[in-house]
Amino acid sequence: METIHTADAVRVTWDSDPVKGGAVAVGRDRIGAVGTLDDVRGAFPKARVRSWPGTLGPARVHEGPLPDAPSPRERVHAVLKLGAVAVLEEYVDSAELRAAAERNDVVVLPRAPRPAIVPTGRADLAVFDDAGECVATVCAGRLVHRRR
Repeated sequence: METIHTADAVRVTWDSDPVKGGAVAVGRDRIGAVGTLDDVRGAFPKARVRSWPGTLGPARVHEGPLPDAPSPRERVHAVLKLGAVAVLEEYVDSAELRAAAERNDVVVLPRAPRPAIVPTGRADLAVFDDAGECVATVCAGRLVHRRR
């Protein structure tokens, strides 16, 4: 079952121009299409549509130490709540933390790439409101955080 995520604006990279009325179709853990809501909905007419307030773009890479929390799982969840679905390996300093990241599909990277939303790419998305707060995080196609 596909899901279409749409927001007030969509950016394929965080430094690209925003597209008003944009949308991203997600099927399982992959991006199926990126475009206007009308075009994406036309390509996936049976998909569920999730509308978000704010700007939707590629999920972020957390580039510093993971937030403090009582357990490795909670440290990883804190990163997801920030709109990130990847962390740098230099900050994943224990087997327990690495296992928690793997269980939650959080990618451990040797360096920070430039995230982008591309068809057939992994469906890692984040939505931020005007104040910069994360409204929703999609990790490998799964909604893992929403604030509302």
